[in-house]
Amino acid sequence: MLKGKYRSTFFYLIILILGISLGYFIVQQGTLFEIRTDINNQTPAHSAWSHFINHLKENLSYPLAILMLQIITIIFVARIFGILLKKIGQPSVIGEIVAGIALGPSLLGNYFPELSLFLFPASSLGNLGVLSQIGLVLFMFVVGMELDLKILKNKAQDAIVISHVSIIFPFLLGMGLAYVIFQSTAPEGISFLSYALFIGISMSITAFPVLARIVQERGMSKTRLGSIAITCAAADDITAWCLLAAVIAVVKAGSVVSAIYTIAFAVAYVLVMVRLVKPFLQRIGDLHTTKERLGKSIVGVFFLTLLISSWTSEVIGIHALFGAFMAGVIMPTNTSFRSIFIEKVEDVAQVLLLPLFFVYTGLRTQIGLLNEAEHWQTCFWVVTIAVVGKFIGSALSARFVGQNWHSSLTIGALMNTRGLMELIALNIGYDLGVLTDEMFAILVLMALITTFMTGPALDLINKFFKPEIENNADLISKKNKYNILISFGNPNSGKTLLRIANMLTKKSQENSTVTALHLSIGNELNTYNSIEYERDNFSLLNDESEKLDQPYTAIFRGTDNINEDIAKMANEEDFDLLLTGIGQSVYEGSVLGSIIGFTSKVVNPERLLGSLTGKENLFNHSGFEDNTTALLKSIEIPCGILVDKGLPKIVKNILVPIKSVSDSFILIYVHKLVQNSAVNITFLDDDHIIKNSVELKEAIRSLDYAAPNHITVIDEVNTHTIDYAQFDIMLISFVAWKQISFEKEQWTKIIPSTLILKP
Repeated sequence: MLKGKYRSTFFYLIILILGISLGYFIVQQGTLFEIRTDINNQTPAHSAWSHFINHLKENLSYPLAILMLQIITIIFVARIFGILLKKIGQPSVIGEIVAGIALGPSLLGNYFPELSLFLFPASSLGNLGVLSQIGLVLFMFVVGMELDLKILKNKAQDAIVISHVSIIFPFLLGMGLAYVIFQSTAPEGISFLSYALFIGISMSITAFPVLARIVQERGMSKTRLGSIAITCAAADDITAWCLLAAVIAVVKAGSVVSAIYTIAFAVAYVLVMVRLVKPFLQRIGDLHTTKERLGKSIVGVFFLTLLISSWTSEVIGIHALFGAFMAGVIMPTNTSFRSIFIEKVEDVAQVLLLPLFFVYTGLRTQIGLLNEAEHWQTCFWVVTIAVVGKFIGSALSARFVGQNWHSSLTIGALMNTRGLMELIALNIGYDLGVLTDEMFAILVLMALITTFMTGPALDLINKFFKPEIENNADLISKKNKYNILISFGNPNSGKTLLRIANMLTKKSQENSTVTALHLSIGNELNTYNSIEYERDNFSLLNDESEKLDQPYTAIFRGTDNINEDIAKMANEEDFDLLLTGIGQSVYEGSVLGSIIGFTSKVVNPERLLGSLTGKENLFNHSGFEDNTTALLKSIEIPCGILVDKGLPKIVKNILVPIKSVSDSFILIYVHKLVQNSAVNITFLDDDHIIKNSVELKEAIRSLDYAAPNHITVIDEVNTHTIDYAQFDIMLISFVAWKQISFEKEQWTKIIPSTLILKP
């Protein structure tokens, strides 16, 4: 085998040398054909560097290079602002909108004009605009697919009343506002009808995708209130986009009479899509419901439908985005198909292309133009009328159809969310010449403010108005019981945590409850894939639950801050113990990852502050990743962190090291394990803590009396005789875990699992 390896290497080197030599010979012979009029015309050696620099500058100014640099900058800045806004409880879309404004003339162009001109030269904006429009087409396609028309059929009556009132009321207020500000804010040559209709529709839009994310992140998806809000937003979306299409037709035609032909063609187009194209696509979708069957040719059919629909609506005169939205609405309705197809499109649309639209909008938004008191007065009235029209209109109509005040105000706050959908409508108005630069900036600010206020408004409503309790039985069932909360990311980890919970409650299930919580990043969820995600993440737990005969309650929801939501649920609800797995670092497994991970810890502001105040060591910590450490700091109930390397199916022997008197709280869990699972407990007392503590000694003697032959205490003398391989899991306090070093390494290598407990 070695000879064959050397022979192959030798052959490779010979070919490499011969190839280089032959190539060099050919080049040298070819130079003889060159006509040398002046040998001194060759580039001097000292100017080679200058030539390289000039060539590099030419490459940097090449349109593709500029576009790639723009995309890199936009995605990077959008992610940073998205993360920052999430930290204060806002949807990431707010951060992306702010990032777009920051990269535009309002901030970057104002304070760093040379950098702005380098990143966004005027000649490059055409390419950026086209790409952003493609992103919008894909996004509207996804929005259409996320609408579940079955919800409208099942809950249409109240939802349509609330939705249509929430459109009519702000629409009329917007037209009234247009009457007041028309002469001072309307562009020259625009009729009052066009201007009034557009101001009215800009006041009436609700951002269905943002509303759906907020509902999921707040755990309202499966509540009656959440369902009503989603249904209202879906009805609002369909109605508003149909109205917008009609408004666009009127603006382009110049009058209602001229627009009748456009509207007639639009109605015919919708009928063709619904009556002819939809049944055909539904048949294809029914036959191709899995990823294996959904081949490239089938995907091509649906993308072709999207493009033809967008092109048709653009040619008719109602904008390509309406066609993209309509194409999404008529996609096959089976959940599996829509989930697969949304996943194919959503990441490219929302992560790569959609931030380009925010920056493209930001480049158009010149807040610096609002330099007069009159402008800010107009801005105040625009925001006020937008909030009063949408919030109050939705809340009063919800109250009229029978909702209580908490539900009515919650629906009003959610329907007042405008976000991205508003920006899309505003850009259409700007392109049509209906909005001036000043009015465009004012309406962008209105969209930003009304979306920003949704979260705080919901918090205030929940604080001052008592929500309706939908499941009294569940609240009653937790009282006077031992309640365990399992939080898991990986289903395998969740299955193991369920087994530990079962060990603690096996013989006392009537007096205990187990709740399993899985949180998913909110922006990754939609109406369709959330169903699939929930099924996939809880399938292993369901199987294990049947094997163990261990009932549990499953909770699945979206979130923007996993640790914060886990802590909130554990602290505010009636739980006695939280069980979760140890966090894993994304930096593990590579040299570069280790360097980045180490650097991120050293420059972490919280860690630096902790080290300066003496609360934390900068380089040595508990062995947990930062997210696990942060969770432990915020949890107010007892918590168990599982370090699992393969917990046996049947647990018989457990090792419990006692390192201080404060570890006595572990006896609570030892008692439950012995009582419910009849396991053998070995206390390791190598520091004579048990021997020197009367209370600990008596507590362990009581355990031994209650469960004879299940309790063993090993002191320092017999430590060297311990066979650690006999133990299935180790229970240890968090304080002891931080103190031990050599023993921890030895134990964790031999004992399959460790449960680190914090009182």
